[in-house]
Amino acid sequence: MALRSLVSAVFVMPLLCPIAAAGETPPFPFTLSKPAGDGPFPAVVILHDCSGLGPRSSGMPWRWSSELTQRGYVTLWPDSFTPRGRPKGVCAGAVPPRITHEQRAGDAHAALRYLASLPFVNARRIAVMGGSHGGSSTLAAIVDVPENAERTHAGFMAAIALYPACGRSYGAWSVQRGKEHGKLITGYAGAFKPVAPLLILIGALDDWTPAEPCRKLAEAARAAGYPVEIKVYPDAHHSFDSILPVRYVAERINANSATGRGATAGGNAEAWADAVEQVARFLARHAK
Repeated sequence: MALRSLVSAVFVMPLLCPIAAAGETPPFPFTLSKPAGDGPFPAVVILHDCSGLGPRSSGMPWRWSSELTQRGYVTLWPDSFTPRGRPKGVCAGAVPPRITHEQRAGDAHAALRYLASLPFVNARRIAVMGGSHGGSSTLAAIVDVPENAERTHAGFMAAIALYPACGRSYGAWSVQRGKEHGKLITGYAGAFKPVAPLLILIGALDDWTPAEPCRKLAEAARAAGYPVEIKVYPDAHHSFDSILPVRYVAERINANSATGRGATAGGNAEAWADAVEQVARFLARHAK
């Protein structure tokens, strides 16, 4: 597909608060890209991964924004880390200050309200997507909880979570960990209840955010009647949509490692190409 001309802008605000009133510029740095023309266009809020948007960024938002803008979507990428004192990301290093997925869900809804106020955006056709920390934050942004209902009158029309952490609790989806006879046991209860159709894309070889909890989350959600789809790529690791080679980094913070550290990440060209088509078809069905 021929690349259409893009219009991009970066806005930096001096303060950060969890909620921005409709029509106001969100209180965090962000990048906005749009197709050529007057619109109104559908839009996607893109939530970055644990590497953030600084010099150590994986480049995930740029890659997805380029693909989506070519297909007629406005994109907005909030910077959730720099205003909270973590410009280099939260993938490694000391854990504090912790930035939660629920905090970033607030950022996503602030971005949604801002996009809905723009004359070239179709306010009824706004989706959210993210990878890794951003994928988990996507789940937090669309789960049926009172906080999300209060944040935005008209919510997201669709959501895409790339390699999210499904082995944690979100609303009615409850995850408990314990030991039995000296072995670590993980139990799942309830159902993940999204307020919009959800697509999860994840790699079978992911040792950072494993695929199995996402399979269980999707299965329980569907059994409860919620529109959740999942695709697991058999030969893919974490960050399969990256252009970087697959490598293990011992310093990465990893709750799914026995030591709490060390994870593998890197691109898979076949999975990336399929993911682009999966995302394009999913958004065409639900948000365009």
